[in-house]
Amino acid sequence: MHLESKDGSLASAVLEVELHQTSALSIPTCAGAAKLLPARPTTTNYEHCQVDPCIPYPSQAAGQSLCVPEPKDFDLFLTEGSSSSKDLCFKENTPLLWNSSQKKGSRCMPAHHPEFITAEESWENGLTDWEQRYMLGREVASLSALASSEEGELPGSGLLRVRVSKLGRCVRWLKVTGLFIFVVVCSILFSLYPDQGKLWQLLAVSPLESYSVNLSSHVDSILLQVDLAGALMAGGPSGPGKEEHVVVTVTQTDSMGSRWRQSQQVTHNWTVLLNPRNEHLVVSKTFEILSREAVSISISASLQQTQLVPLLLAHQFLGASVEVQVTVAAAILAGVYTLIIFEIVHRTLAAMLGALAALAALAVVGDRPSLTHVVEWIDFETLALLFGMMILVAIFSETGFFDYCAVKAYRLSRGRVWAMIIMLCLIAAVLSAFLDNVTTMLLFTPVTIRLCEVLNLDPRQVLIAEVIFTNIGGAATAIGDPPNVIIVSNQELRKMGLDFAGFTAHMFIGICLVLLVSFPLLRLLYWNKKLYNKEPSEIVELKHEIHVWRLTAQRISPASREETAVRGLLLGKVLALEHLLAQRLHTFHRQISQDDKNWETNIQELQRKHRISDRRLLVKCLIVLGFVIFMFFLNSFVPGIHLDLGWIAILGAIWLLILADTHDFEIILHRVEWATLLFFAALFVLMEALAHLHLIEHVGEQTALLIKMVPEDRRLAAAIVLIVWVSALTSSLIDNIPFTATMIPVLLNLSRDPEISLPALPLMYALALGACLGGNGTLIGASANVVCAGIAEQHGYGFSFMEFFRLGFPVMAVSCTIGMCYLLVVHVVVGWN
Repeated sequence: MHLESKDGSLASAVLEVELHQTSALSIPTCAGAAKLLPARPTTTNYEHCQVDPCIPYPSQAAGQSLCVPEPKDFDLFLTEGSSSSKDLCFKENTPLLWNSSQKKGSRCMPAHHPEFITAEESWENGLTDWEQRYMLGREVASLSALASSEEGELPGSGLLRVRVSKLGRCVRWLKVTGLFIFVVVCSILFSLYPDQGKLWQLLAVSPLESYSVNLSSHVDSILLQVDLAGALMAGGPSGPGKEEHVVVTVTQTDSMGSRWRQSQQVTHNWTVLLNPRNEHLVVSKTFEILSREAVSISISASLQQTQLVPLLLAHQFLGASVEVQVTVAAAILAGVYTLIIFEIVHRTLAAMLGALAALAALAVVGDRPSLTHVVEWIDFETLALLFGMMILVAIFSETGFFDYCAVKAYRLSRGRVWAMIIMLCLIAAVLSAFLDNVTTMLLFTPVTIRLCEVLNLDPRQVLIAEVIFTNIGGAATAIGDPPNVIIVSNQELRKMGLDFAGFTAHMFIGICLVLLVSFPLLRLLYWNKKLYNKEPSEIVELKHEIHVWRLTAQRISPASREETAVRGLLLGKVLALEHLLAQRLHTFHRQISQDDKNWETNIQELQRKHRISDRRLLVKCLIVLGFVIFMFFLNSFVPGIHLDLGWIAILGAIWLLILADTHDFEIILHRVEWATLLFFAALFVLMEALAHLHLIEHVGEQTALLIKMVPEDRRLAAAIVLIVWVSALTSSLIDNIPFTATMIPVLLNLSRDPEISLPALPLMYALALGACLGGNGTLIGASANVVCAGIAEQHGYGFSFMEFFRLGFPVMAVSCTIGMCYLLVVHVVVGWN
């Protein structure tokens, strides 16, 4: 049979199905040599061919083919018994093809070869694509009624396919055009407004002298942003006269005076703590401009000793109010999530578009940053950690160690799938409590993928479960997650009694309760999910044949008795095939879902297949990786080591590259997730730009206002509930690192307010639980989620935003509820404050 391509032209060679003999239902192939059908010129009509009983696929041996008889044998083909014969030329394992026989010299047609439908394609989606590429010829059945029915229905289906294709091209054209116009508009806006640049002025303030400057307000200015740099500390003073601090006073004239009321001066005070151990910290605050009159800034210092304090001062006028900036920032964030959720573009490109839009908004407002400033926003320590660990894992994977670990995990679970998944999740949670979450997923993801491939599981579901428990376990200690590190390292909180041991003990108890609830919840969420990825080839082929014969039967119009009989017979055969398919699927799922009775035999076979391929390289990798992990621990506990996590990972990668003696360096670089690294860089720029648009600050201020509205006797409970859920929901949408850094001063000022009188430590515990557990809400809520998705995508098992959301968000909601109840019992009921 000739097969048409999409444009209607006939293929230059004849394709033929080669079905593998994978079950006991297979039929011996026919004997005798076969010859290839020569190519025919392009024509609009189907042509008949007189060929030998079997026509092999060119790349296979003769005789391994499937032959469909000509119409003169069609009744016999459909009705004859199932007794096998040596003359049968079918190599197939389905009942429909058992009942066929061949006569010498009968006409045969080669059909579609299965290699054109990949195993990864879902059957429902693959059939449409198969129909578009290949059309069955008239040789399937050359009965005149069947031919006429095909001629009557093919034009309609072809017109439908043309309309669907046109609609797809139109949607794609609209997407590309809309995004291009958006990028052009943002680029023009960004280029129209120049980089203002901050003119820093060096000041020397003391208790005896103060600095003062008068500014002329711009006509179109709405806000005045004042930046102060030096040995400072974010947050307000702990008490009047107890700490060294600097007071910045902004004075302006309120021109709303009238004939009966004269103009008044409005003064705003901003207090910033001094920290002599800090080298350089930049803090900023925005003041609303009430009029176009001159504005004055004065700075005075409150010091215990008479000395000079060097400071840097800069100011700039902004052309939009805080409400407008927050609205624009929220719209940009919503647009980025829309692009990622509906997979309009890749998540890396979505983050880049969001960063460009945020920079354009800053330029319009009047706060356009310079290129150097934008580069400084990128957290290169995180990128260096990712890059170094990716190099280590890429070399490590060449030793076969991941396959070996997969077999060992299968042995420990004794062939039980859920026991193995729970064991992997528990190990990931424990490791992430002491290692960085990103490092844990970099090490665990390749092992999990190999394990799932060995056990015929779907890696996507297991990886999502692992990364969820990694984020939960990271909240258990002071070094497991970046928000915890930021909270514990705050000097003001340390003076209030927050130390490493106390914080870890408090969080560890709460996370243990969360884990106890999360394991049965995970099992409940996976109750109806298929964890099994690839089906046996015989099942895939059986599904293929069912759809082919159902399509053939649907094309027959029952206009006569003969056509009705043929259609009914074909549908009957389809029902028989579906019954056989259901039996095989039931047997297949029962065999791999229950406890494996022969797991010891399978272990022996897997150990023979998956061995350590390079023991010498494995020893080198274990030494370097062990040293790197040991340095990670020392960096957290020993302050004398002046190496960040990024430096440790980079040095470890260089050491292993030297020891491995790798000459083909390009292969190692191809294993690096460059798209993931670029996504993090764009995400850092986006989040910092949104912070400059006052989005995070606005969230913190609104949370504080809600807490103040609650009556005093219920204020602590309300504060814990609000902080947990606001932190969780916000951290699931934006990066939890800038959010935590912004919320700490807000909560400190809230606890110091004499009208509120809230203890600071319960608020910090609520912030830590919400920020860490909220990372499970969405795919980009935590760095470990993005790293896991990037590595899985490189291995061909990428999961979408919605796939993660359907599992991660319920776990986040339940875990935050358990953590909130734990904090309420401990701090409100028991009173451990």
